[in-house]
Amino acid sequence: MSNKAVIQTDKAPAAIGPYSQAIKAGNTIYLSGQIPLDPQRMELVEGDIQAQARQVFKNLAAVCEEAAGSLQDIVKLNLYLVDLDDFARVNAVMEEFFEPPYPARAAVGVKALPKGSQVEAEAIMVIGD
Repeated sequence: MSNKAVIQTDKAPAAIGPYSQAIKAGNTIYLSGQIPLDPQRMELVEGDIQAQARQVFKNLAAVCEEAAGSLQDIVKLNLYLVDLDDFARVNAVMEEFFEPPYPARAAVGVKALPKGSQVEAEAIMVIGD
């Protein structure tokens, strides 16, 4: 018997491939990468890198909440940026959504992201004891 459970919410974009929005194993939740898709329209939000980053964090927050947690429960965050010159702007947006102590984090420059997104984030969250 598996202790693996699927986390899914319509408050975040539906998966655009063969994956789950998140998987819970014990008290650890592995959140799939979120790009700046509007969950209702399933299209990228309009605007600059900061508008895209805000939508990414909103999407992650919706999945966290469905798993009975919040962004503050994230212990590891991975950011993927098409342009590393956007690093400081994404950091500024991250400070709007997270409080100290901040999660451990990596920021990686990539050639491209799905649907032409400029930013993607995935995370690991721990809830409960």
